Amino acid sequence: MKPLRFSFQQLLLVAFLLIGLLLGAAALRALFSLDTLMAQSRESAAQAIALSTAAQSLSERSLTMERAARQSLVLRDSQLRQRFDEAAGNARDILRRLEDNELPPEYATNWREQLAVITGLLDGPPETALDRERDVARAFREIDGHSASIAQKVQSIIGGRNDALQARFETSRQQLTQQVVGSIGVAAILALGFGIWLARPFKRLEKAIQGLGENRLEVPIDIPGPRDVRRVSQQLDWLRLRLTELDADKARFLRHISHELKTPLASLHEGVAVLGDGVAGALSPSQAEVVNILQHNTLLLQHQIEALLRFNAAAFEARQLRRERTDLMALLEDQIDTQRLQWQAQGLTVRIEGVPVALQIDREKIASAIGNLLSNAIRFSPHGGHIRLLLLDLPGRACIDIVDQGPGVAEADRERIFEPFYRGERQPQGAVRGTGIGLSIVHEYIVAHGGRITLLPQRQGAHFRIELPHAD
Repeated sequence: MKPLRFSFQQLLLVAFLLIGLLLGAAALRALFSLDTLMAQSRESAAQAIALSTAAQSLSERSLTMERAARQSLVLRDSQLRQRFDEAAGNARDILRRLEDNELPPEYATNWREQLAVITGLLDGPPETALDRERDVARAFREIDGHSASIAQKVQSIIGGRNDALQARFETSRQQLTQQVVGSIGVAAILALGFGIWLARPFKRLEKAIQGLGENRLEVPIDIPGPRDVRRVSQQLDWLRLRLTELDADKARFLRHISHELKTPLASLHEGVAVLGDGVAGALSPSQAEVVNILQHNTLLLQHQIEALLRFNAAAFEARQLRRERTDLMALLEDQIDTQRLQWQAQGLTVRIEGVPVALQIDREKIASAIGNLLSNAIRFSPHGGHIRLLLLDLPGRACIDIVDQGPGVAEADRERIFEPFYRGERQPQGAVRGTGIGLSIVHEYIVAHGGRITLLPQRQGAHFRIELPHAD
């Protein structure tokens, strides 16, 4: 996989910019749509006012024309006739504006036809003026009716435009809502996607660091991702190689030092044995006591060296797992049966509880770990006591509890009991003091399986719990 040229900080900035641009575009789109709707609303209001004013002016012109027409017939005044003609011209202009604003042609046609009738009545002989004046009055009643119809139609047109504008408002609101919700959804998906994508290398880094802490040094560390993550990955792999070298150096040192110590120790042990057998002559009581002390300490030193070799071998073997599907219940029963003579000699009762569980584990190493814990429980239990082994199948893991009725672990020792060669202050009476590597080997084997071993709080005795993951 081709490494990324950008750092995590740069990629995070790009992610924020993309999300910000997306939300900003949605906000600008909403603002632009709002401005457009406001402009349309202002234009519609202005047109409504103009139409209402025009319809009202038409009615006012009708009154002016009626007054001028009737007075001109009675008085036969040319100026009054001219005033009528001017008012009629203004009325025709108003009708044209109304027609341009969706007034149906038939409304204007009816009004103009009635105006033509009135104009014809104004022309005629003086002796018929009074009769024509009455006809003009009736004609203007007709015009008033047409003007009222035009005013009503104008209000209907204004109402229709308002409804259309309201529909556009509602449509725009729905579109804006969809755009905003969609933008938020896309932004959330982008944020989640970037978060998962950018967090993946850190999870791998965490897993790699955990592997180093658990001494799993055989797998190279190569984590793809941003530039700075790659740099940390390379540093961790360098650390892995360095730890591998140090581990190999430690193993070689332990082998060499153990070998170098065993040779002179064997000679010392043989020499002390020769002295104790009296080959070099009879020993006085004081000399014999010194020889006994030497023999005891040479045996103790030999046991310490052998324990050191066993711990070194166990630490190496912990990384060489040969997994196979194993019935844990049967494995516990085998360990109890193997140590039957020891716990029966102390009159102990050992029982197993729980449900059958099968896991992919290294049978030999888990058996060694359980056997070691069971041996300690037998060693520390009082005569006639009880030892309980509990097997649990929990989500994602299996648990093995080993509980005894011994003196338990002192509070000061709880944090250090899994350290190599550490021996707690509470020891069984009359027993040979242990080497302090048993629980360390148990810890190595359990951790190598990806599990853990803990000492749980217990009012009496010790309660150890082994947790093994359900993983191949």
